[in-house]
Amino acid sequence: MLAPSRPVVRGLSPRAARTYLAADPVLGPVIRQVGAMTLKPLQREPYEALVRAIAHQQVHGRAAEAMLGRLLALFPDHDFPPATGILALPEEALRGCGFSGAKCAAIRDIAHKSAGGLVPTRRAAARLPDEELVQRLVALRGVGRWTVEMLLIFTLGRPDVLPVDDFGVREGYRLAAGRDTQPKPKELAEIGLAWAPYRSAAAWYLWRAADLAKEGRFKAPVAL
Repeated sequence: MLAPSRPVVRGLSPRAARTYLAADPVLGPVIRQVGAMTLKPLQREPYEALVRAIAHQQVHGRAAEAMLGRLLALFPDHDFPPATGILALPEEALRGCGFSGAKCAAIRDIAHKSAGGLVPTRRAAARLPDEELVQRLVALRGVGRWTVEMLLIFTLGRPDVLPVDDFGVREGYRLAAGRDTQPKPKELAEIGLAWAPYRSAAAWYLWRAADLAKEGRFKAPVAL
């Protein structure tokens, strides 16, 4: 028996993703509640996105942005500090921005690997498949699979990424499916096969379901 054909997707297409996923029995009701998909990837270099991700790890968003603001102030002639500039900074300058020792080491490693070519430019990344990018970038200090998946979705605009380890995605599915417990990552990966090649959009809608629930506005599915 032939497998059902799936559309060939080269980038995020909110309208096509919404149309395709609306037929799913779990995602369909979520899509009707949420409406149009408003995800727009940021046009950043992977190097910048990774440095920003490190800054935001395990701290409040405002604190992270304050640290990044102090870092940017050290490079007034650049939109974002270049990798070579980061490598030239003395340790105390980075620490003076508020970064912990672990964050300083991670940022320096990202800068070093960017200058050496391991972290690809946005243009070079466009020629690499998702999993190859994951395997290359998880070798960086402080960077795990989840961080790379966020890069793939929100910076590179990859259309078929399902971050199954993400709490919000799993919680969104629990709510949308009317379950008592969240699916395990392996189970969600299997479920998500039906959403390909629009798994990034599926994740976005599940995040929105979790957000609506926090606001007390999510309409739970009606039990049959």
